[in-house]
Amino acid sequence: MYAVIVTGGKQYKVTEGEYLRVEKLDVETGASIDFDRVLLIGNGDDISIGAPIVEGAKVTAEVSAHGRGDKIRIIKFRRRKHHMKRQGHRQWYTEIKITGISA
Repeated sequence: MYAVIVTGGKQYKVTEGEYLRVEKLDVETGASIDFDRVLLIGNGDDISIGAPIVEGAKVTAEVSAHGRGDKIRIIKFRRRKHHMKRQGHRQWYTEIKITGISA
């Protein structure tokens, strides 16, 4: 069984027992969280597509960790103008474990 959920402005295809990194959620480590915005639920050939969400569907997950991603280096460069700007960025994330999918 799998589902497509929306969190942090992105869509994720999830299955039970899977670990997933999503945009930072304001929840403590070890806490349980429910995702109500489920766009699709599939179980073999039986697929339920929402318009826009599947009514009564819910995906539960447990927060396993918070952290920051790898550094991304940003360089802005103007040729022949004696200008170069360097910047770095590390995005915050929340790692979750999908514990259940219910329709």
